[in-house]
Amino acid sequence: MGQTLTEIAQSLKDTDKKVQLIYGFNGTGKTRLSREFKELIAPKNNDEEEEEVTGIKVLYYNAFTEDLFYWDNDLVNDTDRKLKIQPNSYTKWILADQGQEPNIAKHFQRYTNDKLTPKFNEEYTIKDKDGNDVIIPAYSEVRFSFERGNEEPSEFVKISKGEESCFIWSVFYSLLAQTINVLNVAEEADRETAQFNDLQYVFIDDPVSSLDDNHLIELAVNIAELIKSSTSGLKFVITTHNPLFYNVLFNEFNNPNPETGYKAKHSIKKRFEKLDDGTFSLVDQSSDSPFSYHLYLLYELEKVILSGDIQKYHFNYLRNILEKTSTFLGYSKWKDLLPEDTKGSRERYYKRILDFSSHSKHNGEEASVVKDNDKKVLGFLVNEIKKMYGFKSHVNQVVKEGDDTV
Repeated sequence: MGQTLTEIAQSLKDTDKKVQLIYGFNGTGKTRLSREFKELIAPKNNDEEEEEVTGIKVLYYNAFTEDLFYWDNDLVNDTDRKLKIQPNSYTKWILADQGQEPNIAKHFQRYTNDKLTPKFNEEYTIKDKDGNDVIIPAYSEVRFSFERGNEEPSEFVKISKGEESCFIWSVFYSLLAQTINVLNVAEEADRETAQFNDLQYVFIDDPVSSLDDNHLIELAVNIAELIKSSTSGLKFVITTHNPLFYNVLFNEFNNPNPETGYKAKHSIKKRFEKLDDGTFSLVDQSSDSPFSYHLYLLYELEKVILSGDIQKYHFNYLRNILEKTSTFLGYSKWKDLLPEDTKGSRERYYKRILDFSSHSKHNGEEASVVKDNDKKVLGFLVNEIKKMYGFKSHVNQVVKEGDDTV
């Protein structure tokens, strides 16, 4: 039976595990879940103009975190491009109060380019259109340049969207590292600040998905090491749609840290699903083996073939399975894994999948109508591929063989 997002959030709150690692497709509702969780732990007081860092109960990183940063592209002169920061207590504390600018730059360069350097502004004054002085606060703007290693001035550049996400994550990561370091001091009176004494949860939703595999693995390892270094009662929820990121975290959280007392039993792994009726479910994934993305896609296909609720994006699932399987088996083209039709050709099945997957809808977007004949083709192909390559069925009822009519 499905649950509402609020009920799912409540179940996350009620779990006694230190870490909850959750996989879910894009469009499932992970970002909305993070907001529901935040409102459950610390409901927003509309009477407060700005939430203070002191007394916070939950830190979260999601799409709304990135909204704190926006670009001024200097459309007039096209020279002074800068990333501006919405006024907020979190970045003010980590930058102005804690002086974490060097650490932010170090984390950012680790995942991007060791020459690409962020520079935060100092306080300065400008004139508005009426000639009045306007004070621009320190640490409210960031400019980026490639350092040449000499005294020549560097041109300010606009970084890519992926680099921007890495930078914003680096700000949050520096805040998180400092927070864990503070809370690891057992006696509250001995801590350098009391600002995080009430902190209970950290919710991280898809930190950076635009990284290449090597940097994504490094990011996952760094997050896991940081979380396992926490010796306070702080709890963590991590959601992601990236199977590689999930699997690396899965393995890392299964490895104990004797120095801090962290053990594999302190984490739990789950799968977050949106059901056909609009409700949600959390499915336990805490087995001894990591999550296999292509097997999950196959499981989803088996379910929709049984229910008949096939959408265009399900052809993209099949294509994804074929691409990953062809790479594993050493085929140069995923088309070569398809069954042959009565004329000994794979071309018709290939074109059918290519047409649907090239114009597919992502999970959670508006669904497109799939004709009954196309549904039969998908059922047939899934069954044939399972038989040809020995995939095990993961549904209770055996999927009926479809019609191969094209």
